[in-house]
Amino acid sequence: MSRIFTTSVASVYPLYLAKVERKGRTQAELDEVIRWLTGFDEDALRSHLDTGTTFEDFFAAARLNPKASSITGVVCGVRVEDVDDPLMQQIRYLDKLVDELAKGRPMDRVLRA
Repeated sequence: MSRIFTTSVASVYPLYLAKVERKGRTQAELDEVIRWLTGFDEDALRSHLDTGTTFEDFFAAARLNPKASSITGVVCGVRVEDVDDPLMQQIRYLDKLVDELAKGRPMDRVLRA
């Protein structure tokens, strides 16, 4: 089991936020990306962040977007579509979406519209 599985989403969220804000994106855009991937509404997302939900429990409670499988590319030298562990793949999906947002991609492309 990877250490990231038991890490709280709330502890990584500020890093995601700093990354996108450095590139001129907003917290609202970051939250929209997370909600798109997980199916959470704003209140559910805030609740998970406030309670310190682990990545394992966060994705267990999520209803992954049906278009999530169209997220492809490389994160930390690993192809997202080639990750065998389903939970790790979901975490990598989130990482990839945050990377795309930070790189300035249009929101409709990030959200696979």
